[in-house]
Amino acid sequence: MLTLTDNAQAVINGIVANAEAAPTGGIRISQDLEGAGLNVTVATSPEADDQVVEAAGAKVFLDPSAAVTLDDKVLDASAAPDGRVDFAVGQQG
Repeated sequence: MLTLTDNAQAVINGIVANAEAAPTGGIRISQDLEGAGLNVTVATSPEADDQVVEAAGAKVFLDPSAAVTLDDKVLDASAAPDGRVDFAVGQQG
């Protein structure tokens, strides 16, 4: 199952708070239509078939394809002073 770094948890919690995505909100990761990349959006709740990963209050909703792709990965994130967020996916140690 996908794991989240401490940085990812803090960034996700900040994104959701700034988006006013309700207490049940998180980010949703979905496989793009071509299957070559991933899309990240803010969501107020998971879709019916999403896998939910939660750590320190940060919620990540994974569509079924993204859940398979990210099953053995770790999600990291960083936020720039201008508000840009970068996500990185790595192998679990």
